Order: sequence, then structure tokens, then C-alpha cells
Amino acid sequence: MQQTEFSFVLPQGYIDGEGTMHREGTMRLSTAYDEIAPMRDPRVQSNPGYLVIILLSRVITRLGTVQNITPKLIEGLFSGDLIFLQDFYQRINQNGHSRLQVTCPHCQGEFQVETAPLGEL
Repeated sequence: MQQTEFSFVLPQGYIDGEGTMHREGTMRLSTAYDEIAPMRDPRVQSNPGYLVIILLSRVITRLGTVQNITPKLIEGLFSGDLIFLQDFYQRINQNGHSRLQVTCPHCQGEFQVETAPLGEL
């Protein structure tokens, strides 16, 4: 069975209104509708850069204890976390997993590595 949800850890974390830090979350694979629907949103029509905000709010299913992920929440993320989530979105939706294909600089052997979420050792 294909994996459709992927865990992540934000490098900086989202701080909610009560001051609670949320770093661990899950993102699901996007559907064609997830990518098409935001194009009708007036915020995207007036500012195409807003597309990523709407898209991420649709595919992130949980962030810490927060389960209702809204565009307003995504707007409140630190820039580094937004960049991380955009990259994570691309990796899981283009590859279907969060692994990377790498080449050993010494032996030139190729293999896949599971990426560790940023911020984790």
C-alpha cells in the first residue's frame, strides 16, 4: 500500500496564541484538486505568491496539537519553516516519499537515504 501521509519536524516551529511551540506535524500527498482549487481564491488571484499558503493549509493535516490548519496559521510560520514545508511538499509529491537519491563521493555508489527532519539529531 502506498504511503499517503508523511511526518515532519519544523526547524523553528509554530508558536500559537498561548505561546505553545508546535514542531511535529504530518502532511498528506496532494490531489489534483488541491493544486487547482486555490487558483479560484481571490487572495491567489490578487497575489500569486499566496498560492503556497493556501496549498499548504490544505495538505498539512496536523501541526503539534493543532489539527485545523488554516491559511492564517501558515501565514504565522517563520520564513525558514515555510521554506522547509515547500521543499518537503515537493519531495513527497514528486517522489512519493521523503527519501533522496545520493551518490557516494568516494566510491560513486548510488543509494537512497531517508531524510531526517530538520532540527532532529
